[in-house]
Amino acid sequence: MTALSGDVSNIDSITRTERDRTRPVPPTFSDPLEHRAFLKFRLAQAYRIFAKYGYDSGVAGHITARDPIRSDCYWVNPWGVHFKLIQPEMLLLVDHEGKIQEKESGPSRFLNQAAYMIHSAIHEARPDAICAAHSHTTYAKAFSALGVLLDPITQDSCAFYEDHVLYSEFRGIVDDREEGLAIATALGSKKAAILQNHGILVATKSIEATVHFFIFMENCCQVQMMADQTAAARGQKTRLINPETATETQKFLSTDIGGWFGGIPEFQLLEHEEGNRFEYLPAHKENL
Repeated sequence: MTALSGDVSNIDSITRTERDRTRPVPPTFSDPLEHRAFLKFRLAQAYRIFAKYGYDSGVAGHITARDPIRSDCYWVNPWGVHFKLIQPEMLLLVDHEGKIQEKESGPSRFLNQAAYMIHSAIHEARPDAICAAHSHTTYAKAFSALGVLLDPITQDSCAFYEDHVLYSEFRGIVDDREEGLAIATALGSKKAAILQNHGILVATKSIEATVHFFIFMENCCQVQMMADQTAAARGQKTRLINPETATETQKFLSTDIGGWFGGIPEFQLLEHEEGNRFEYLPAHKENL
């Protein structure tokens, strides 16, 4: 171990450097087919993680991931199959016009039109968004009915401070292109949206980060309702974190790599429980 000199002003930078050297990083791929196979494996896992948390809601809800080979297409679940049953070979490859790609898609060709309307608009408007998730989770539905943004009341909620929006125009089931475009426009460059009277939506640069922040946001909706109810019962108001601290905390919690890293334990646990890890069997190039 190297002894430190009397000047300790660089200790923090040294610590950060050592930490960065040992921190896990997302995998990279030289073979685009392997990349696609891994993305499909991860996306199917994400659905099963949502099922474990009870984020499935009948046939509602969807998670999509942009295809690494055909960037104008995304992978999505076949409609009507329980999230817990989703496997990579079942996923559908869909273009921005809602057309299912016959050669690459799974056997069940039933596409949720709401998934197409919302996610195609987001993936088209946000080239940086690799994965987007929306579902009708219990606390998000309840909180969305209030028509307000999350307040910075905890460290976790600071992850969304000035990085989420409220889409207040509920118009029923999303069944037209204009509604999807309106949601994508409202989301803008933010990573999350509260869809009033509907639920929440998260879009980030990785499947892992999207799962992580979706779980975070659902929990934050629950905590804020509990805190506000308790405060009201005591004749008080919930205490907010000051804007400067909330901003600094948001910067720390909301990095792309931080979101990816935060989501990794969910996938590790799923793999441990299922005894199933990613293995790639090279395919022929004509499948591109």
